[in-house]
Amino acid sequence: MNYTLGIDVGSSYIKMALIDYRDGDSVIVDIVNEKIRKRNPTQVIEQLEQEVFDRHNLKYEDLIYVASTGEGELVRRKRGHFYSMTTHARGAYHFHPEARTVVDLGALYSRAITLEQGARVRSYAMTGQCASGSGQFLENITRYLGVTLDEVGTLSMQSTDPSRTSGICAVLAETDVINMVAQGIPTPDIIKGIHLSIAGRILKLLSKLKVESPVILTGGMAMDKGLVAAIQEEQSKKNMALEIYPSEHPMTAGAIGAALWGGYRHFKLAEKAA
Repeated sequence: MNYTLGIDVGSSYIKMALIDYRDGDSVIVDIVNEKIRKRNPTQVIEQLEQEVFDRHNLKYEDLIYVASTGEGELVRRKRGHFYSMTTHARGAYHFHPEARTVVDLGALYSRAITLEQGARVRSYAMTGQCASGSGQFLENITRYLGVTLDEVGTLSMQSTDPSRTSGICAVLAETDVINMVAQGIPTPDIIKGIHLSIAGRILKLLSKLKVESPVILTGGMAMDKGLVAAIQEEQSKKNMALEIYPSEHPMTAGAIGAALWGGYRHFKLAEKAA
């Protein structure tokens, strides 16, 4: 058994990936995520760790490497830390070796990453934390509209006349939404407008980097089919000619990438020691 564990500590979710290296191949054994919900993140991490260990009859000492990413200082037991852009790149590349660009659609910001061969980061650009293009902003708005995040994708795709919100900052965008509700604008049109505004910010990042296709989407917002459709729609209107689609397991791409980089580091160190 050559198990590595990747732990991605985000602002809203803890994600973990357990990987086993068998005969030179990396096999994803387990992936989990848990919303923090105002709990102590370190306690959530340790709870999830124990659940994974129990499920596979493991203990911490059985692992060859434990790697953190995101807010890694909250992980008490780890052997290394990797920057989130490198882990999202590696997690997407694992499933999509054709990837030339990865976009991490995160809770606080979005980040576009261009890749060199072997999933190494070449360059990147990101939105600011106060921007209206974040997952946290979308979650706040859906709560105000009285819908769940699971519903927004379907609702967005039902829109017939989307109303765009401000793309400058979250405060102005939230004011726009309040005014739209007061005007009686249908919820699907509000949500589609938000998706189009977020899509516009993403495409500005891609244009800034002069990215290559295909573009793989990771992060929690990549599971929002309405947002994905809006990004694809907007890039088609702008004649950017990019192939854009979500990664397999987008939510846990960072955790998967951390586990994979942890395994890479472990075996490289073992080679040097031999």
